[in-house]
Amino acid sequence: MSAAEFARKLRARERVVGYWVVLDNPIGTERIARLGYDYVAVDAQHGLLGYSGLLNAMMAIDAGGGSVGLTRVEANDPAAIGHALDAGSGGIIVPLIDSAEDARAAVAATRYPPRGRRSYGPMRSGLRIGPRPANADESTVLLAMIETPQGLANVREICATEGIDGVYVGPSDLCLAVGGAFPGDPAVAEDFEQAVADIKEAAAEAGIAAGIHTPDGATAARRLEQGYTFASVACDLVHLERVAGEHLEAAKS
Repeated sequence: MSAAEFARKLRARERVVGYWVVLDNPIGTERIARLGYDYVAVDAQHGLLGYSGLLNAMMAIDAGGGSVGLTRVEANDPAAIGHALDAGSGGIIVPLIDSAEDARAAVAATRYPPRGRRSYGPMRSGLRIGPRPANADESTVLLAMIETPQGLANVREICATEGIDGVYVGPSDLCLAVGGAFPGDPAVAEDFEQAVADIKEAAAEAGIAAGIHTPDGATAARRLEQGYTFASVACDLVHLERVAGEHLEAAKS
């Protein structure tokens, strides 16, 4: 799938499913990108890879041929966003968006003038999307993470920000945002589910995509049935450990 086709599907609120990568393991990432996921998201915020790892991951995703590479950047920072885009990311996930002002800053960092302030230097993105800024703007998706008390309170204003293509729920931080003592805290399960529903509804009202991070395919399917339009299945490190443990238990038994 091309970046332009992915952007069209996501903006049309068609269902898309992705996978989450945190390891600096380009061969593994390439194999994942061949499985049929619509996108593979590389985590530059909490992931275990630096810029060279991100660059190698984007090349691996392109080599896989089936998925579009996205990047969750470490912060709402023009330099970090520009680096990820120049490495070949087809879209950016920006964490910790608290307000419409934050959202506008993220939009500006992903768009070339006059729509934004992205600096021109498409070292790899020009190979995939083309060198013209207007084409790059049209093919690049921007997803704002809703995961803080302020972001939740301002979600409708964030969703209404021109240039935002979708919102993305970070469930661990969102659980803490609604008062949980730890991610998945059952004491706030009702409040958490209400927040998840509120974010989905705010996105639908604004006509933008609504996505959520999930631990497995079954949870992703459930969230899509609830009205989310895209979901990520997480992640390579967790699945590697889980499968290795399952095989160990089977061998011991």
